[in-house]
Amino acid sequence: MTLLLTLDDGSIQRKLAEAVDLARAAVLEDAGAEQVGAHVGVDREDAVSASHLFEATVSGYRGWRWSVTVALAGEEEPITVSEVVLIPGPEARVAPAWVPWDRRVQAGDLGVGDIFPVEKDDPRLVPAYLESDDPAVEAVAMEAGLGRVHVLSRHGRLDAAARWHSGEFGPRSDMARSAPDVCGSCGFFVPLAGSLSAAFGACTNDISPADGHVVDVEYGCGAHSEIEVEVTSSVPVAELVYDDSLIDFEPAPEAPAEPEPEPAEATVVDESEAPVAETPETAEVQPEVEPEAESASEH
Repeated sequence: MTLLLTLDDGSIQRKLAEAVDLARAAVLEDAGAEQVGAHVGVDREDAVSASHLFEATVSGYRGWRWSVTVALAGEEEPITVSEVVLIPGPEARVAPAWVPWDRRVQAGDLGVGDIFPVEKDDPRLVPAYLESDDPAVEAVAMEAGLGRVHVLSRHGRLDAAARWHSGEFGPRSDMARSAPDVCGSCGFFVPLAGSLSAAFGACTNDISPADGHVVDVEYGCGAHSEIEVEVTSSVPVAELVYDDSLIDFEPAPEAPAEPEPEPAEATVVDESEAPVAETPETAEVQPEVEPEAESASEH
């Protein structure tokens, strides 16, 4: 074998590549002719072996290929078949790459009663007796009898800061972009201790969607403590607006018909009792006598 690896001038690979019929006969023994398609290529495995690829027409395996590995033990030895397998091709639909269980757990997966131990050499944690590069943490960790076993390392703080800054309560969220002001100037903002206090704090406003969460100082929402909104009526007081569609109409009652007047009864008057109209007296008027007539009568 060492001699083949040293003195091979390409003839071994040529022989392996020309063994198409041998490879097809091997795959036909495992699968029927209706499941084996055309020869699509050869992949070199090492100096003395190669794999021939055939299209697979197996139901449910669209894009897969038959792989037949052939090998040559010596220049004078015949080519032999090592294995026949069905492998996915470049267009085959396959399952995603396997991920260890501890890497598949995401934020929010931990439920009540679940246990999720940290790795022994988790880079986010360091022993409490080492300097964590955070004075506030070290002040507590170094207290005799009160120190914790592990504290956050610089890597752990930077990892948390990057995650919080780009998360739901960071400055790039939809809520923050539409907010009137940022959390850093809000009265409900409580800064964290230590080196993270410059960029993060907790929200204590029960109206805010971030209540009880760590928020970025540049995050914001509509419940900021310094926002003042002038509340006025949308309808001017001096103008009355009526909606006719909300008024109930009722027909007016008809006026009662007036009764017809009764005919007057004839009155009988007793002439004896009737008053007598007084006749005005007429003065007697004497005719005037002309002067000539008076003189004639005198003569």
